[in-house]
Amino acid sequence: MIIFNTTFHVDDDIKDAYLRFMKEIYVPRAQTSGFLHAPCFSRIHHQHEEGGTSFSLQFKIKNVETLNHWLSADGQELQKELTAKFGNKALGFMTLLEEIEL
Repeated sequence: MIIFNTTFHVDDDIKDAYLRFMKEIYVPRAQTSGFLHAPCFSRIHHQHEEGGTSFSLQFKIKNVETLNHWLSADGQELQKELTAKFGNKALGFMTLLEEIEL
């Protein structure tokens, strides 16, 4: 199982609108394909940031091939919509994590 993480840094002036967009549009639409499961949305505590807020959005997904399919089919459109709405005030980067049983 792969954990698909996107870390976003969001300007303070759009934070409330960003949170609404993620909860009401982004996460529900990301799940409609049936490939992304168990969403987890978290605020990252400040360490050295001077402004804005950082968030982590995680989904579980079967494997990297399934993720690549989702990214090409649905993910790019969602990213375009996010960028069109917030521009460079909500920037993100992806990280793939592989679960290890303890």
